[in-house]
Amino acid sequence: MTEHDQNGRQARPPVDPRTSWATWTTQSIISGPGGVTTTEIGPISGDLTVHTTWVDGEARLTVQYSGALDWYTVTGSPVPAADETTARAIHQAMVNGVKAGRGAAAPAPPDRL
Repeated sequence: MTEHDQNGRQARPPVDPRTSWATWTTQSIISGPGGVTTTEIGPISGDLTVHTTWVDGEARLTVQYSGALDWYTVTGSPVPAADETTARAIHQAMVNGVKAGRGAAAPAPPDRL
């Protein structure tokens, strides 16, 4: 039997954050002095692109030299993110971190900032 809501529409199950995903990319960010710290190669700086993927309840942060092929994991990634809104805020905090430089690492979840 199919369940319906009070308006007669077919009821949808709640969104399971473990099966939801989203991505954000911000290109051509000029890093502050000291750039961003990566797991693979240490600090990088200059004209950078930040990419965040939200999947399985975490925000996975990567960075690359804008226009390059290689992506590097931002130190401290992944960051717990229970929902898409939280993951988006983490992405924006990372963009701000890149602009500030100083060896930026993955930000804490917004409730811990």
